[in-house]
Amino acid sequence: MAYQTHHFTLQPLSAFGTLLSGDTLFGQLCWALRYRFGEEWLSERLAGYSEGRPFLVLSDAFPQGFLPLPTVPASFWKTAGSTDRKILKKKRWLSLENLGTNFPTWQGHACNDAETAKTILQKYISSESRGGKEEERISLLQELHPQPHNSINRATSTTDEGGMFAPYAQTQYWFHPEMRLDLYAILDDARIAAEDLDTALADIGKSGYGRDASIGLGKFAIALDATFSGLPHAVDANAFLTLAPCAPQGQGFERERSFYRILTRFGRHGGIAVQSGNPFKRPLLLARSGAIFYPETLDQSLAFIGQGLSAVSAGHPETVAQGYAPVVRIRMEGAQ
Repeated sequence: MAYQTHHFTLQPLSAFGTLLSGDTLFGQLCWALRYRFGEEWLSERLAGYSEGRPFLVLSDAFPQGFLPLPTVPASFWKTAGSTDRKILKKKRWLSLENLGTNFPTWQGHACNDAETAKTILQKYISSESRGGKEEERISLLQELHPQPHNSINRATSTTDEGGMFAPYAQTQYWFHPEMRLDLYAILDDARIAAEDLDTALADIGKSGYGRDASIGLGKFAIALDATFSGLPHAVDANAFLTLAPCAPQGQGFERERSFYRILTRFGRHGGIAVQSGNPFKRPLLLARSGAIFYPETLDQSLAFIGQGLSAVSAGHPETVAQGYAPVVRIRMEGAQ
């Protein structure tokens, strides 16, 4: 089966309660596809999903033109400029143009959130708008305006035993109004067309993504990029850079040359399944985006790695989770 990589541009239209992560977005997208095309249609596409034959693999949403700087020890980077670890730690975005430079220099080319935001926004807002105090306020993402909630006892319809007031707040994530994000989708074009995916993603953008979508969060506009020519893979690649959380277990990667941070995902069902007796999924242990996985022999045709995860829900055994991740094939130097 042939896989094709497609690129979508997202423009946030509201605050978000959940950041756009590939595995979470895949789960919500399955519901959007089910509502639009029917349960039988979706079941046919999910056939073979946990046997290495996904019909779709989604990346995280990244700042336009940037990818995450790989997760590797500091000894891999050539020191250039500041050696302050606090400053270097914030440089976490690498432009697509710099993927072609030598691996040890990547940290020197990397940008922090503010630098990344300015690079993107200069394409969409005038220089007058970026001047003065406005320039100082430009940022990639801000955690602002926490949304107040209150604990409710569903059995008594009161706030707590005895009717006590028990408020709490949850963070909202705000992007600049002109921010653009990149989303990469790997499709089996024989099972789902890019235009159908575009339609389903637009459905999510209108109704909202993630936590608190029902009160207006997680809205975005989306456009399919018809001019996209593919991610910039290295011709002499020896490692994979992941673009979404993934489950790499048992795939033959060399432990001494692979680097990643752990993510524990405590998932919940969406759609009508959230009304079931047990809306919670089993916890999943994943490798965060930006991981490096080093195989003994790299297959230059691979566009994703990982595996489809089944048995993630006791109440809904048919449920699967995306443990796959789109990858960029890179040439990693200094892997000892």
